[in-house]
Amino acid sequence: MYCPSCRAEFREGFFRCEDCDRNLVEVLPEEKGKPGYVQLATVFTEGEIAFIKSNLDQAGIDYYFHGEQAHRLAPLPFGARLMVREDFKEEAEALLKNSD
Repeated sequence: MYCPSCRAEFREGFFRCEDCDRNLVEVLPEEKGKPGYVQLATVFTEGEIAFIKSNLDQAGIDYYFHGEQAHRLAPLPFGARLMVREDFKEEAEALLKNSD
């Protein structure tokens, strides 16, 4: 059994990765090479960033908070914006909607 997130191998009888809090799988998906250009979509612009990061990590969704640290230099008019791959946009929106 393997963790699909950290790719750690587990002995028989284990069903969940304690580090990633993900269900184990019998076969790991093939690792993809480094991605080229990826189109990002804005999903979120304000709120509890740590809580959102935790939910996205558990769901295995890659994300980027645009402007998260920029407030240290100068205030941004739009605040931090959550960016995810375009093909994960609907899943991320549903996850955030359900965690309200």
